[in-house]
Amino acid sequence: MSIANLSPGDKAKVIAEALPYIQRFWDKTVVIKYGGNAMTDPILKAAFARDVVLLKLVGLNPVVVHGGGPQIEDLLRRVGKKGEFIQGMRVTDAETMDLVEMVLGGQVNKDIVNLINQAGGKAVGLTGKDGRFIRARKLMMASLDKPGDIIDIGQVGEITQIDPSLISFLDSGDFIPVIAPIGVGSEGETYNINADVVAGKLAEVLKAEKLVLLTNTPGVLDKAGNLLTGLTPRKIDDLVADGTLSGGMLPKIASALDAARGGVKSVHIIDGRVEHALLLEIMTDKGIGTLIQSA
Repeated sequence: MSIANLSPGDKAKVIAEALPYIQRFWDKTVVIKYGGNAMTDPILKAAFARDVVLLKLVGLNPVVVHGGGPQIEDLLRRVGKKGEFIQGMRVTDAETMDLVEMVLGGQVNKDIVNLINQAGGKAVGLTGKDGRFIRARKLMMASLDKPGDIIDIGQVGEITQIDPSLISFLDSGDFIPVIAPIGVGSEGETYNINADVVAGKLAEVLKAEKLVLLTNTPGVLDKAGNLLTGLTPRKIDDLVADGTLSGGMLPKIASALDAARGGVKSVHIIDGRVEHALLLEIMTDKGIGTLIQSA
């Protein structure tokens, strides 16, 4: 049901329910990983932008980190290349890196900035190259099939350092940072970094109250399709071992766990296909999706 169909009394209840959360999260940082259908469906895109602006207006400090998988795949197809993933990470040769940077740092980033600004916010688009605030080195990926072997997946980076001062400066000026997951090496090399990993590490460095990861599923599901929540490291290890968690969910879960262990108070994986999913998670009694716990 749309809120437009609610009675005035029901609308008042919705607003009243949000009040304690507004008070609780006042001036707190919320890092949001934006991806999946929420980035491609026009209705969901508009709802996401309004949600982010509302969070800022009621006193929170939202920081958006975005992916761009569908847009990257579309461009790769148009130039005759096929995307390849290993352990949930995109294999990124030099040509692919140029295309990834063009899509993430240009097209996708500016589209999100424009949407948020149209909704009444003050968004600023960044990549990790700006102010060199996301520093990285080449990721050396260990083979799961051959212990001891290293897999070369090209210009994929792992984060060595995040300088929070640029984000803090933007927050203090009532700007909403929108970050493309591109890092810079010690010699100026460009690295493609998984957006879930960037969001998790950024949430940890910023001492965020919440990390929210938008996905194309209701959250983490068991093999029967049931939603799991309150996941601990031991339970997650079991889910990986039995094959329940695989592919693109692996870096998402790993970054969520690292953030929880690093001091982020709550980490949530939620369904970005639900209109206003962000507000439902942060500003209502029920919340939605999967909660990740540090222990």
